[in-house]
Amino acid sequence: IRDCKVTGVHTCALPISRRKAKSYSSSCSGGSSGGLASYYWQPQRVASGGWFNPNAMTAAHKTLPFGTKVRVTNNHNGRSVVVTINDRGPYIKGRVIDLSSAAAGVIGMKGAGVVPISMSVLGR
Repeated sequence: IRDCKVTGVHTCALPISRRKAKSYSSSCSGGSSGGLASYYWQPQRVASGGWFNPNAMTAAHKTLPFGTKVRVTNNHNGRSVVVTINDRGPYIKGRVIDLSSAAAGVIGMKGAGVVPISMSVLGR
């Protein structure tokens, strides 16, 4: 087991042989990180192709590969959701992930708009 270069966490769920060699800036495969999450609902194209579906359990992340499953936990209330990365972003400093409107509703963050979260990469 290797430590995540950013967080120092070594609770990787995937064996080293199945992990990507590339390191990601805000987390690693099987690792954990945190920061601020926001959400979006506007109809738009997504970086992976197709159109954004606000009712899907999806999210935008700057560097994780498309198709990666991530567990996002709202630090204010402990509620979590598993989302699939299908877009790039967020592009506002300090934010680590943009959730779809439906995913934001599951973790109870729609009233606040931006909340502190913990994020664990589950794999692909």
